[in-house]
Amino acid sequence: MPTLSSPFISLPALEQNFGDGLAAMLENHRGLGVYILVLANAAYDPKLWARLSPALSTRHAELATALTDTLRDGRKLAEPEDDVLVFLKFLAIGFDHLKTMESRCAGPWHLFFNPIRALRPPRISGMTFDSLLRPFDPAGFHFNKPFLAKEILWEGELAAKPARLLYNKFPFARLHGLLVPEPLREMPQYLTPELHGWAWHLCAHAGAHGLTLAYNSTGAGASVNQLHFQSFVQPSPLPVKYPCFAHNGGSEPYPLPCQRFTEPADAWLELDRLHEHNIPYNLIYSKNCLHLVARVPQDSDRLGDPCRNYGWSEMAGAVTLFSRETFESLSATEFEAELANFAP
Repeated sequence: MPTLSSPFISLPALEQNFGDGLAAMLENHRGLGVYILVLANAAYDPKLWARLSPALSTRHAELATALTDTLRDGRKLAEPEDDVLVFLKFLAIGFDHLKTMESRCAGPWHLFFNPIRALRPPRISGMTFDSLLRPFDPAGFHFNKPFLAKEILWEGELAAKPARLLYNKFPFARLHGLLVPEPLREMPQYLTPELHGWAWHLCAHAGAHGLTLAYNSTGAGASVNQLHFQSFVQPSPLPVKYPCFAHNGGSEPYPLPCQRFTEPADAWLELDRLHEHNIPYNLIYSKNCLHLVARVPQDSDRLGDPCRNYGWSEMAGAVTLFSRETFESLSATEFEAELANFAP
């Protein structure tokens, strides 16, 4: 792991450590889970794909042979069922047909075609919503599981708190990580004033490098019930930050209510109100700024598939699509109508 005091000390350092970590993981670990993680991250970034695709192609062939031999011999698979299913889908697609992420704009909105992310297990993002606060479940999926140790990009003290930064196994943002503060406290995905202030502080000091932190509450796309933020670097502003929109001082309405805060205390007053009324929400922290979208729960009758899985990225105007037909045909008006259905 890097020895830097912060993984976000500079953009070049983060880029270098991110790529080096993926290369080392692929070299040192031969399981399906690592292969899937490295492949999905490389496919999101053309530079990483150019660097890692030769080794990925070789490993793909090795894993295919091992898996086929195991199944033919009737032996029990040692890999997690989720990973086996994803890899079998890779085999069906064929390595030579696995492509890097594509993007385009529809009006102000960012559209991405990333069929690999469609293979991601839903975990609690597919669960019925009943409360923002669910007790932490040590037996459920969480970031302290021993098998995830190899997926840690960085671990240390960050803004006076122990923290852990893991790779996102199915990324949908640049240099996409999972940032877990005080992991050993095993806190549920329920934001507190302390950790709201911590996230604000991180972006205030590293936001000049483009660092952004996002947060999905339970019922708003969170897939793991352990307190975490999603970290990424945004080379150009997300649509939710465009000055043309009313919440940023412009004249154009956003498709659903959005609030912009420049003071952490003011933002917490609204977050506290949402907690009191059990209203799900998505957050985008950037340098000295927070965009907040309160929304209907993911199991609302208003939402159809695949909109139920929309989280902070879609609420911020950047949607990942799994069908080429939809990617090429989705219009700004259609996406705006989808977002409008999330208004509480």
